Amino acid sequence: MADELRVTRSCTIPLEELEWRFVASGGPGGQHANRSNTKVELTFDVEGSPSLGPIQRARLLERLGPVVRVVVDDERSQLRNRDLALERLRSRLAAALVVPKSRRPTKPSKAANQRRLDAKRRRSDIKRRRQMGPDD
Repeated sequence: MADELRVTRSCTIPLEELEWRFVASGGPGGQHANRSNTKVELTFDVEGSPSLGPIQRARLLERLGPVVRVVVDDERSQLRNRDLALERLRSRLAAALVVPKSRRPTKPSKAANQRRLDAKRRRSDIKRRRQMGPDD
């Protein structure tokens, strides 16, 4: 396993900043589930992280809050749950760091506007002819 979590090209988090906790996974599973600490709770302190830049920290605080917590108990293996927890944390942080593109307002061209009005006129004529009887 690498010694850092690469979230984006410009954001990496050392694994020392992550807090791991392992507890017994609840639910069925017999003796293995009752005796093994396979459930993984991964916590990342956004406010206290020295590896984040000020803009990244502000964006994460706004979107995820001061502490990001991921809980995984999908698999029977603690190692697999650790990998899943890291991947889920990475994807949550990456999604929160995405900068939305600003929308540039556009307006339809004159030709497009004319085509729309012509289509409406044709459709109106078709409906008007339907209402007229054969005598009209």
